[in-house]
Amino acid sequence: MLRSMYSGVSGMRGFQTKLDVIGNNIANVNTTGFKAGRVMFKDVMSQTVSGVTAPVEGENGGVNAKQIGLGVSIGSIDTLHTGGSAQTTNNPTDLRIDGDGFFLVSMTEDQDPPFLTRAGDFHVDALKNLVTSDGMFVCDSGGAPINLGDAVSFSISQDGTIIQKLADGGTDTTLKIGVGKVTNPEGLEKIGGNLYRITPNAIADGDFEAGEANDAATGTGAIVAGQLEMSNVDLTGEFTEMIVAQRGFQANSRIITTSDEVLQEVVNLKR
Repeated sequence: MLRSMYSGVSGMRGFQTKLDVIGNNIANVNTTGFKAGRVMFKDVMSQTVSGVTAPVEGENGGVNAKQIGLGVSIGSIDTLHTGGSAQTTNNPTDLRIDGDGFFLVSMTEDQDPPFLTRAGDFHVDALKNLVTSDGMFVCDSGGAPINLGDAVSFSISQDGTIIQKLADGGTDTTLKIGVGKVTNPEGLEKIGGNLYRITPNAIADGDFEAGEANDAATGTGAIVAGQLEMSNVDLTGEFTEMIVAQRGFQANSRIITTSDEVLQEVVNLKR
């Protein structure tokens, strides 16, 4: 069977994957805190027809190897953790991290490690817990769920401090919004709902510790209240890549068609 046919098949599969990723990016163009993905290709092992001949000084020159490539495969599907644009909402529980870091959320009070997210559309439930839209607890700098039990009103500063106004007229500043930073954000696993799960390739040995916002020692960004981080998907770039993927898919399908015609001619040799 012709090598070109299998190369074309591998190319079509690769560009189909690329289109799948582009489609997901465009679908999430307005998803809060969404990070776009991209597909990187790599060639597969080449078939060596003849090897290298080394040159001998004064006798003969060197001869390069003759190799035929056997197609393409997916090298990686990356998540681009670049910043998204800011959307001003003026809602005091809408938070945006201006820089590196993730908010910490958990399904239960003792979940360790917590999930990570860049979506800061938080709410206060009937028990005065600070929660996500899905009812998950927002964690403080110690990794515990945040409860605003005695607060009459509150505001959030750039370092994540929750300034609570109490019923007796006093002020409580003991709670801080938890912000964590990982060594390799691309190593995080997407689990849906704008959430990421910590993996061994994100943090060595999975040793994650909750931290604070606007911390120069760890490099976390400041928290901006009343704003949300929108998706970092660039529609112009996505539609351009869609055209490239579409033409690449068509070109590889033409390779398969041409290879099929060549095989048909071979079959027609015996009549």
